[in-house]
Amino acid sequence: MEYSFINRYQVTDASVHDSQVLGALLDQQTQGEEVWADSAYGSESIEWILQILQFLSHIHERAYGNHPFTAKHKEDNRERSQVRVKVEHVFRHWVNEMGGNLMGSIGKESVKATIGVKNLVYNFKRYGFWENKNPKAVG
Repeated sequence: MEYSFINRYQVTDASVHDSQVLGALLDQQTQGEEVWADSAYGSESIEWILQILQFLSHIHERAYGNHPFTAKHKEDNRERSQVRVKVEHVFRHWVNEMGGNLMGSIGKESVKATIGVKNLVYNFKRYGFWENKNPKAVG
């Protein structure tokens, strides 16, 4: 995540929860790296899978009504949020500079292509940013 490029994405129907495709986004090239996600991804089965696949989990913890957060939980989530904000930057960029997050396409394949083009444009913009900031760092 050093340069914040999008290198993998998955398109599903709206009825599919994001956590159900997490496995499709993980592979051997990224094995041993860190996984940052919001509390919607938090479950014992996902944590178990990440451990088996040798990924370091940084999934937000969730507070429950009768089990409030401790100071340690709050601090852990605060640290996780500082990294996750970089991922949210992509979505902000989509909304503010690339026509929003609504798709004007019909059909899953068309939407997949539209998202792919948006991701490619985003990566070109990020590359330009890093190339201008430090020409030797990206090339």
